[in-house]
Amino acid sequence: MHDAFQKRQAGAEEDSSAGSAVAVNAAASHGDEARGLRVLRLIEHLASASQPLTLSQLAARMQVPKASMMRLLDTLEQHGYVLRTPVGRGYVPGAASTNLALATLRNNALIRVSRSILGSLVAVTGETCNLAIPEGNAIVYVDRVETQEPLRLHLVLGTRAPMHCTASGKLFLAHMNLLERRALLAMLSLEARTPKSITDPVMLEREIVRIARLGIGIDDEEFVHGMVAVAVPICAADGRIVAAVACHAPVARKSVEQLMEHVPQLKEAAVKLRPLLLAESS
Repeated sequence: MHDAFQKRQAGAEEDSSAGSAVAVNAAASHGDEARGLRVLRLIEHLASASQPLTLSQLAARMQVPKASMMRLLDTLEQHGYVLRTPVGRGYVPGAASTNLALATLRNNALIRVSRSILGSLVAVTGETCNLAIPEGNAIVYVDRVETQEPLRLHLVLGTRAPMHCTASGKLFLAHMNLLERRALLAMLSLEARTPKSITDPVMLEREIVRIARLGIGIDDEEFVHGMVAVAVPICAADGRIVAAVACHAPVARKSVEQLMEHVPQLKEAAVKLRPLLLAESS
């Protein structure tokens, strides 16, 4: 009987040890998941901020101790996912985060859906339509469907274009707050791409205010001579612009006023594209 009791006790201890090991492994697994999610949430906070965020701000927003946040930021900075600003001790998304965002936008499944939406828009407008996102001080064309008309402007996906003379770029500028916009414009080279490009900072500011009031980006032969374009925004719930849907045409075929007639269709396409670019809880 004594031996039987010892065996039962040993078995209970083994079960208890096994249960403890499972609990430890589960806790470790949960901890790994939480740390992985913390990285993504940190990049999310930086990407959606209108200005660089400091260590203290990030720690407070994510409810993480400053020491832990500093270690995380140092690691991400080493790998290029965050960048420390020279002044102000703030952080912004780094080149690796931008490349990840662009790779996601170029994902085959996403592009198939995006191309279908843009293709339907081209069928209605008869002109080339594209999807653009801001990247640093420029815009990037991440998707595009060409018109079948022989006279058209060909741009390769991934092409970067200046903000100050494109419909989408001026729309992005119009959605920035005043301080953010002035800081960006101070870094831009307001190069004249055509005789109609706006290169005077004061005149450009007036144009941006006009576009902010309209809610529509306009390029009146400012980027490419003989080409006009209009653009509408895709915005997050907080009003932050994440992308733009644009349509452009040669002036030999369409005027700015005629392109403006297609703004309702552009806005419909923007509504359809929005879920592809934003993951928001309902």
